[in-house]
Amino acid sequence: MATVKINQFRTRQFGDTPYGNVTALVFPLQTTATGAAANSNSVAAIGIGDVLDLGPLPAGFRLDDAQVLVTTGMTATITGSLGFAYEDGVDVASVPQDAAYFGAGIDLAAAGRKRATGSKLVTLPKPARLTLTTAVVANAKVSDIKVVVSGELLGSL
Repeated sequence: MATVKINQFRTRQFGDTPYGNVTALVFPLQTTATGAAANSNSVAAIGIGDVLDLGPLPAGFRLDDAQVLVTTGMTATITGSLGFAYEDGVDVASVPQDAAYFGAGIDLAAAGRKRATGSKLVTLPKPARLTLTTAVVANAKVSDIKVVVSGELLGSL
């Protein structure tokens, strides 16, 4: 039986920075007693189908993984889809924006760590926003959720 070795010696290892370019971006989401997103531009409770803009994802960022850490869950049975949309709203054929890139039907009600279910790596060609789209029911309670997106900043493409 042959052993085939793939030549990947230092392929993009740490990019061009001496301290590395792998990072994890944390996006906190807390809700108030009325179910509204705290520190947001809305005082209304998070409803079915609402798109929550959690924050920026930089151009040149390869999306490797995401975790949703639910410390205090939202209203029972509420779920969400985690994905991204470009800041300018214009799609890119090679890397289309995807509202469920990291997964759909993520349980936002039960405490625990939920891993992404997406299956391909993409590198963002331009600045994007991390989005969470809610489903099933509206939120009506205090919750504490953190989304962690990890990847490698490859720089401009």
